[in-house]
Formats: sequence, C-alpha cells, structure tokens
Amino acid sequence: MSLKVQIKADTIAAMKARETTKLETLRLLSADIQRREVDSQTELDDAAILAVIEKACKQRRESITQFEQAARTDLVEKEQAELAILSTYLPAQMSDEDITTAVSAAIANTGATSPQDMGKVMGTLKAQLAGQADMGRVSALIKQQLTQA
Repeated sequence: MSLKVQIKADTIAAMKARETTKLETLRLLSADIQRREVDSQTELDDAAILAVIEKACKQRRESITQFEQAARTDLVEKEQAELAILSTYLPAQMSDEDITTAVSAAIANTGATSPQDMGKVMGTLKAQLAGQADMGRVSALIKQQLTQA
C-alpha cells in the first residue's frame, strides 16, 4: 500500500474514531502533499511523500523549540502530539553508531579530507539515508569526522 493511500485510510479512521488531533494533522499533511503535487504537476511517489513528512516533522521540532522558549506548554504539547502522529509514517530512525559507520564509509568513498569536501559527502549520504536519519545529525557527524581527519 502506498503511503498516500495509507494516509487517506488513516484520515478516514481518525474521522470515524473522532480523534481530532490526528484528523487535523493528517488533513494538514494531505494538503501539503496535494500542494506539492499541484506545484510539480505530477503525482508524488512514496519517496517524495516521505520528504514532505520529514519537512513537516522538522517544522514541528522547530516550533516545539520556539514554544518552549516562550513557555507555551499548551502549544508544545500540541506540536509534540502532531510530531508523534507524523513520525509513525517515517521509517525507523538509524542509531548514531549506524550513521557514524555510513558517514565513515561515505568519506572513504568520496576521498574527502577536509570540511570543504562536506558537500560531496552530504550528496552521497542524502539519498542513502533519506528518511532514516536526521540530516542535521548527519551533517554534524560529517563535520566532526572531517575536522578530526
């Protein structure tokens, strides 16, 4: 079952179960997906839908940080609930050890030796780790390994 069909089925189930938070979150996600399809004038595949979900998760994380700084616990809880719902559609996240191993392999494959080569390594890893790792963490690990080299 494609991701788009799964989201639509979960939206219907949330409607029937009267789960308002889940329903609102899935409707926003569906609107984001539809907006991207209209913009690109093509139907999105699962990889592109994952990118939309990752972007929505990143937005929620940033909002949580800002709301915590503003001491708005009500909004923090709402954003955390939405993040939990969106995260169910993402593949399992890789551990730091697995990411470090992948980064080391990519550095060896690209022949990167300094932080200026970070773009080559990120380009290799972005496709490989899409949806499985937070690219901010990946970037930090690449920078750390390249500065040690």
